[in-house]
Amino acid sequence: MPHISLSFILTCSFVAHLVITCVMALFARHKVQFLSIAWIMGIFGLAVGCVIPFAETIESTVPAILHPGPLVGLMGWVFLQSIYPLSITMPGYLQWGRMWFYALPVLVLSLVYGVMTLLGMTSLNYYTWSELTRHFLTFDVLLRLAMLAVSVYYIINIFYLPRTMLRFPDVPRYLIGYATVLGFNSCLYMWINLHFTILGFEIWLIVFTLANLYMCFRTLETLALSLPMPTIVEVDSAPEVEQIEQTDREDFNEANHQRFERVDFWMQHHREDWKESSFGRDQLCEGVGINRHLILQCVRSQGYYSIHEYINTYRIAELKRMIARGEAHNLRECLDAGFGTIKTARTCFEKVTGECLDEYLARYK
Repeated sequence: MPHISLSFILTCSFVAHLVITCVMALFARHKVQFLSIAWIMGIFGLAVGCVIPFAETIESTVPAILHPGPLVGLMGWVFLQSIYPLSITMPGYLQWGRMWFYALPVLVLSLVYGVMTLLGMTSLNYYTWSELTRHFLTFDVLLRLAMLAVSVYYIINIFYLPRTMLRFPDVPRYLIGYATVLGFNSCLYMWINLHFTILGFEIWLIVFTLANLYMCFRTLETLALSLPMPTIVEVDSAPEVEQIEQTDREDFNEANHQRFERVDFWMQHHREDWKESSFGRDQLCEGVGINRHLILQCVRSQGYYSIHEYINTYRIAELKRMIARGEAHNLRECLDAGFGTIKTARTCFEKVTGECLDEYLARYK
């Protein structure tokens, strides 16, 4: 049923933005650039929550063309969307003085509409374009057109965001696509004010919510990649398989730790094996004498996501030693650490160390 569908979508969007707000507020305690997006996401969530009780009214009523109420919401919505993606990576891009000046059109037009409402100067409702055309030169219609023009101005600025972001090399690439989606979705929101359909409203809200969830999850991913990787610890002796099996019956966690020590010991004494690019999970299982399920289980218990990531951690450590000893002077020689391609070496090096391999090599040169 349409009513249930709209109420459900509004509720899901409200909950999603509430979660995003809480997550960004937590991040803001450590990085201030997330503070503004926490506030703005909270405003979005609050706005959606306030619409939930009116879901039935929205479906049963045919909204007027360019009604000032929805137009005020459109202006505020696109204004916030035109600034907050920048706050993720460029918190000082819009200072307070510039922010107030940039928001001045929204504030002035919203104030004028608010004063008209308080004075009882209720605007007429126009349900056909011919009615709107007949009153084209009245203050009421001109005010609506001014609101629409301001909204178009902010939407244009949303489309300018990707170009602005490209000037900053540290801006994540996913934010550029995110800002582009916001621009096209804002165009849909403006069209809803010109020609309202319940389906268009639902599509706009779903796309907007999914885009913000995508941004939140990618932000979480970016922060996760900055977490330190587990360190390699020298192992003096490898536990025997029989000893591990005995421990497994008594303490599952300790058995995993012993398996990991056995794998570590093998890796530390068979450097020439894993320095071959063809070395992988199956060769490690055969060398250690433990099946791949148990090896994956033990490396994950120590903080590695996969066996491949664990092996590459050793290759990165070896690569850093080779560079320090002067055995690797360029990217081609870095492949001697066991990587199949230069692209793989670059990706793994940055993931493990957080540094660019090219810059790391340049420092030693």
